[in-house]
Amino acid sequence: MTCCGSLRWARRVAAHRPYPDLDALLAACDEAGYDLTPSDMHEALSRESSAALHPRAPQAAHTALAAAHAAYESRFGHAFVICLEKYGPDEHLDQLLTGIHGRLSHEPDEERSVSADELRALARARVARAMAGRP
Repeated sequence: MTCCGSLRWARRVAAHRPYPDLDALLAACDEAGYDLTPSDMHEALSRESSAALHPRAPQAAHTALAAAHAAYESRFGHAFVICLEKYGPDEHLDQLLTGIHGRLSHEPDEERSVSADELRALARARVARAMAGRP
């Protein structure tokens, strides 16, 4: 449940254990993610929190990000989710702000689809990190 906040997703992934290798586990995670209903997505998104910056980031960065998150959450009713796995920590603020501002122009249906893709990527990254013993 810490990898994806959908009980259905967690049950589906757990039901097929043991997995022969990480690739098989990640494939099962992806499949379970694609099978989520709108209600399951709502459950998972309601358990997400908007991405934060390192506490030592400049206060102006925290303020800008908080304002962007508030605008996003007001428009779409859930936390902004984005997988930053392929970016270095020094790129996170730019990616977060660019992502939020770009996605604020989406229609709700389009944003639900993008959020679902990002949630699947996040779950996959979290599972991979957990299996590697990384937080």
